[in-house]
Amino acid sequence: MDIFSKIAAGEIPSYKCAENEEFYAFLDINPLVKGHTLVIPRREVDYIFDMEDDEIARYQVFAKKVAAAIKTAYPCVKVAEVVLGLEVPHAHIHLIPMQSEADVDFRRAKLQLPQEEMQQIADRIYAEFVK
Repeated sequence: MDIFSKIAAGEIPSYKCAENEEFYAFLDINPLVKGHTLVIPRREVDYIFDMEDDEIARYQVFAKKVAAAIKTAYPCVKVAEVVLGLEVPHAHIHLIPMQSEADVDFRRAKLQLPQEEMQQIADRIYAEFVK
């Protein structure tokens, strides 16, 4: 079981933003901006394009709902969707609220937020997701 599967299963703590039986969304622990969220399939699959067509369609619809929750919780111009990352062999989408394209520069310094603030951010997004 990889680290993202353990997070989705609740074996490793996370800041949950949304979930259903197939997918799980949680805050990136090294966010570019407040609200930076990762969306993963609960099923272990390394590469997003290895997913079956119907599964990837459901994944995108779930991510769209999470993005809408992020945009309401953290008003922004758009929510960027980025498929990036080789560190964890588990498909994941980054959803990043952005005011400009500079907000999606992965080379810049990441935010270091206290646990209480991370939990507040996750709670705001989750509250919008379940509406």
